[in-house]
Amino acid sequence: MKRSLWVLGALLVPVFAAHLALAAGFFKVGEKAPSFTLTAITGETVSLDSYKGKVIVLGLFHICDPCMMQGSNLQKVSELTKGKDVAVVGVNSSGNSKKDVGEFLSVFPVKVTYPYLLDPGKITDKLYGGGKFIPNVYVIDQAGVIRWQRVGNMDIDLAGANEIVAEVEKLLAAPAKM
Repeated sequence: MKRSLWVLGALLVPVFAAHLALAAGFFKVGEKAPSFTLTAITGETVSLDSYKGKVIVLGLFHICDPCMMQGSNLQKVSELTKGKDVAVVGVNSSGNSKKDVGEFLSVFPVKVTYPYLLDPGKITDKLYGGGKFIPNVYVIDQAGVIRWQRVGNMDIDLAGANEIVAEVEKLLAAPAKM
């Protein structure tokens, strides 16, 4: 029994390490956030650059249960930061249709009030290295630099609303570096 547990552990450690190494390649903390312009599910055109000067919480999602949980967390972030210089933005980065995204949003446990963008060309997946590791959450400072990121659904608490808000509050308290 001990030997089989040891063998299992020996096999799983390299797999887990490879997963982390691949995910680490997508971490862009300290880099300028790649810009994009997309259409919101409600029809308006939204550019990431239009939020410059605000702290941005960007969520990249597909249609999946972990993305629904993370998207619901971002709604809590949106509510907790209301009235502050913060923009919360969600993106369906997997190219799903407006109809499919609308149906997905309709089954969320909370009503999403932040802009939720459609990305039919999967531009944000390419720019931010998503796709394999979804959901992704980025906190971007007032100058457009990524200051915090969590990738994938390794642990539901990795990108909890309180943790995201704490990162946002740090940036709001610091002088903006434009």
